[in-house]
Amino acid sequence: MNSIFLRIYGGIIAALVLVALLGVGALQLTNDLRSDQYREQLARGTFRLMADTMQHMEEVDRRRALVTWSRLLGVPLALEPLNGEPLDGRAQTRLLRGQVLVEQTGPHAARVYSLADKEQRLVLTAEVEQISEQLARATVFLLMDELVRYPIVEQPKRLAALKEAKRFGFDLRLVTLEKVDLDEDQRRRVDEGDTVLALGKEGESIRVIAGMVGTPWVLEVGPIYQMNPYPTELLVLIGALGLSLTGLILYLLVRRLERRLLGLESAASRLAVGQLDARAPTQGADSVGRLASTFNAMAEQLQRLLNVQREMVRAVSHELRTPVARLRFGLEMIGDAQTDQARRKYMDGMDGDIQELDKLVDEMLVYARLEQGSPELNYQRVDLRALIIQVIGELAPLRADVQVERGQSREASDGSGAWVEAEPRYLHRALQNLLSNALRHADSRVRLSFHIGHQRCRVDVEDDGPGVPEDAWERIFTPFLRLDDSRTRASGGHGLGLSIVRRIIYWHAGRAHVGRSSTLGGAKFSLIWPREQPEDKSL
Repeated sequence: MNSIFLRIYGGIIAALVLVALLGVGALQLTNDLRSDQYREQLARGTFRLMADTMQHMEEVDRRRALVTWSRLLGVPLALEPLNGEPLDGRAQTRLLRGQVLVEQTGPHAARVYSLADKEQRLVLTAEVEQISEQLARATVFLLMDELVRYPIVEQPKRLAALKEAKRFGFDLRLVTLEKVDLDEDQRRRVDEGDTVLALGKEGESIRVIAGMVGTPWVLEVGPIYQMNPYPTELLVLIGALGLSLTGLILYLLVRRLERRLLGLESAASRLAVGQLDARAPTQGADSVGRLASTFNAMAEQLQRLLNVQREMVRAVSHELRTPVARLRFGLEMIGDAQTDQARRKYMDGMDGDIQELDKLVDEMLVYARLEQGSPELNYQRVDLRALIIQVIGELAPLRADVQVERGQSREASDGSGAWVEAEPRYLHRALQNLLSNALRHADSRVRLSFHIGHQRCRVDVEDDGPGVPEDAWERIFTPFLRLDDSRTRASGGHGLGLSIVRRIIYWHAGRAHVGRSSTLGGAKFSLIWPREQPEDKSL
């Protein structure tokens, strides 16, 4: 399963199947509970009526009533002690509170319990099948037996009281025969005192109608609705449709995601075979879009580093050619020299070439280390004034004809002096490179100054040389670039000094730029970086 769609869809299907199984189990449990409640609702009124009637009977009358009611219901009724029944404590408590219990004993059978004598803890029990029809017939007999004890005009009121007291689960009414919806044959039978069953209009309920001989009343019980559990076939159909719809929606969503991932994979493959301009499509702002953006940034960084490497190799080969040629020429001339003075002259020249090669290698190593990624920076508190004085003391003697001066500087207004946070070794190298560059191109004056604000600090290095053309202000920081106009190649250097300066100040979260000096007339190089570095030293 290499497809992300198949993996995700398989997981969703497994989850939905599990949910469906749990749902079916929960539905079955719900149906069982609803069935118990339905049977209890139907049996409650009738069995409470029988149990309450037995409370006022003698032992002999109870036996007669049990026989009569058993014949009427078609099932045996019995009075059993409560402790002898297989009921748990919760069920016994419900019985003692006057509730009727119905426990299913088969697909269409149930055992009914109702408390008949609270003092003697006797329970009326029955095994009932086809509970709706049997209980309806028994209910009619018991109600009619109760109602005939009252005057005709009081019978409707008594029936309403029984319905409220015994909490029948269906309607009970006393109406005249004319108001009952029956056909002619059923009317005749009811008028003769018979009991008939009538189906509801949609066949989902039944009514039991019985005529009360000697009264104008007809006892109507119902409608009694049938239990309608949720059909399994419908549930299976709904589940199948749900899975299909879920699969379709998931496919439409994941297909687009998979297409974007394929684009990212294609870009990575092209980059792996050397196509450094390969980029992934960056659609959307989700995780895939962010991954594509990160990939493109990585590819751009890789392309830039490889271009820098190629440029460095190309430039180094060019820079090495001249001192190596001079060394070869010096060796040849030493062999032909006739005097010690001549040999010393050529040896001094070769020593200068070796120093130039050593300086070139050193600058290359520094620049490569700064370009590889975040270097090891150990930020410390640095006295900027003292560092500038140190750099001036190290480099000013190299050109005695150029005056190196410290310009007007401004320390921090909070009384902390000239202290800033920086990497001392790299900041020292950056200031050295700037001052060396200014000394090479200055006519007679170089000025260094600094300004420390509340959040940022700035160092300016100015000279009175020919300056830098405005169109070259950005290009001058390019590695191995040396301008061929006023700042001629004859001034020396390898074109890496300013590039190193910019990379150093970049890793200090700052920037380096060049402009025109307003006072000395030459170039003005400025370094600006935060006075305090962030706690997370990895930039």
